[in-house]
Amino acid sequence: MVRQPLTPEQVEAGRRLGALLRQARAGRDLAEVAHAAGISPETLRKIETGRLPSPGFGTIVCLGEALGMPVEELAATWRGGDVRLEAAS
Repeated sequence: MVRQPLTPEQVEAGRRLGALLRQARAGRDLAEVAHAAGISPETLRKIETGRLPSPGFGTIVCLGEALGMPVEELAATWRGGDVRLEAAS
């Protein structure tokens, strides 16, 4: 099966998601967060910079858990919503 190229909208959605994840990580070490999410630091770097604009659902769930962010907030950002939810405690 051949993967269809991403649309410009999907690429932009990935950039928004990456920016939110980078902001949520703030002062935490990239490798520490990646390890907590069960992914490689390079994968997290690619997601944060928008070079991996369409990460797998499981990856996003694990990143949300590692950063204390609800998946609904991550999804809203990916969709372009302006509503931010409070981070999970």
